[in-house]
Amino acid sequence: MNDDYKASKEAFVSGMTGSSVVHINKVSLSALISIALYCAVKTRLPPNRPLSFLSEVVLLVLPLIFSVTVFANAPGTLCLILLVPTIVIVLFFPRREAGAYLPSSLTHSRTSSRDTTPARKGAWPGIINIPPLPALTTYRSHMLLLTFICILAVDFPVFPRSLAKCETFGASMMDLGVGAFVFSQGIVSAIPLVKKPQHLTEPVLPKLSVILRKCSPVLLLGLLRTISVKGTEYPEHVTEYGVHWNFFITLAIIPVLQVLLHPLMVHIPISLLGVVVAISHQLALSAGGLQRFVLDAPRVGVISANKEGIVSLPGYLAIHLLGLSTGTLVLAPSPSYFRRRLQQLTRPEVTVPRPRTPSSDSDSDDDIPAATAPVPTGKPAPELRRENDKTATELCSYAVLWWSFLAVLRFSRVGGGISRRLVNMQYIFWVAAYNTTFLLGYLVLDLLFFPSPLSKSVYSPTSKLKVHPDPDMLKATQRTKGRDAGLGGSAPALLEAVNANGLVLFLLANVMTGLINLSMRTMYMSDGPAMLVISLYALGISAVAWACRHRRLWRF
Repeated sequence: MNDDYKASKEAFVSGMTGSSVVHINKVSLSALISIALYCAVKTRLPPNRPLSFLSEVVLLVLPLIFSVTVFANAPGTLCLILLVPTIVIVLFFPRREAGAYLPSSLTHSRTSSRDTTPARKGAWPGIINIPPLPALTTYRSHMLLLTFICILAVDFPVFPRSLAKCETFGASMMDLGVGAFVFSQGIVSAIPLVKKPQHLTEPVLPKLSVILRKCSPVLLLGLLRTISVKGTEYPEHVTEYGVHWNFFITLAIIPVLQVLLHPLMVHIPISLLGVVVAISHQLALSAGGLQRFVLDAPRVGVISANKEGIVSLPGYLAIHLLGLSTGTLVLAPSPSYFRRRLQQLTRPEVTVPRPRTPSSDSDSDDDIPAATAPVPTGKPAPELRRENDKTATELCSYAVLWWSFLAVLRFSRVGGGISRRLVNMQYIFWVAAYNTTFLLGYLVLDLLFFPSPLSKSVYSPTSKLKVHPDPDMLKATQRTKGRDAGLGGSAPALLEAVNANGLVLFLLANVMTGLINLSMRTMYMSDGPAMLVISLYALGISAVAWACRHRRLWRF
């Protein structure tokens, strides 16, 4: 690559100061509205069959491309373009009915939740199955798609410089994307903990060995990326992570650090642990001199050469822990499920819930029996019903909390502003607030467009007591495919495909971005050809995801 062009390209993506938190929220809102439009089309317009690949690309991918390019400086216009047809469809087209649940399918909680549960029969295993959560799949897939689009689009002038990564302080879409990736990694890392909370009390060394083997390919990818970038003289932004460090290395190390904290998670709420790590990291930055070291120290050794990547690790760990805490809320049958299981680990004398008589006045969201009964061999783990309405309420509480923390930090100017380079407290709570809010948005859309008594709490109009589905009916609906049946159905097929192979597609996006940049001078390209290249690139990644939608290429 020509030295002059390489220098110009590095200057093209350097020295940015970002946009504003409000502007980033407006840009991101189009993703949420595009899902609302998809849901409206899916539930109200004929024919009643799955949408085609190209239809899903138009409804789900193109709005993301437009939101960070031609409409980036007018996000309200794009939101209005998407919102108007959504409202028209909802108002003038009746919802297609997929069949109503019969009254006999719902059983009074005094009989179903106390007398017919597997735990009461001694057959409930200690490990539960976690059914898919469409809102989580949609959230993760949209985050991944937006990341794929931005890592290429940033090299074209059609992508506003205000959305590119900031040099030191500032809020931008690409800065947020890095943190969102770590936050979502934390959410899915909660799966083994929700399935089996006893995992936290198992010996650390065997778990460390397993996680090291699992993360070693990602670490190898990071090393290979460093070698390839240096070997091809590809333009790089050194102040992002350092001379040799990159995001793959951070992704590989964070799960290892999380495992080391398992003994603490048994006694300290994970969200509180994340806040403690964030505060400790900020103290190290402000009072410990790490901020001065990152911003001013010369790159004279391996550590100082990669000071951004090394110093930011505790901050990314805090984001990961806050995501992990969110995962224990949204993946479990009810928001309190994981908390109760931890209480049983720390207080063995309360592992078996006190039996209640049929005259109990009401049920709470803690009605899920303890998974402590003996496990007969050969019995499949049960798949429990989620109460998504209660999960939404809890997510709303956390979103308000994180936004409040961010407001206080910004008002008191702690850390000097939002900084992805330092991953300071303002950045940590901004990432947590944003991701919790948008995950809540997707969950609310799911509850609005695909209501089902199996995905929310239902109360008897006469007794005011909680009504549970009959166990036989619950089993039947779990086997039923489709959005309008069972425990919430599934996310759009394209988004499920992206979510299933997210890391592989992320690697593919990086390779394709490199090849495109090596084959053309992107920074001098006009908007029309640039939009064509970006759209074909996004279409290519979507096509690969679609082609591999029925198989998992790499588990991480």
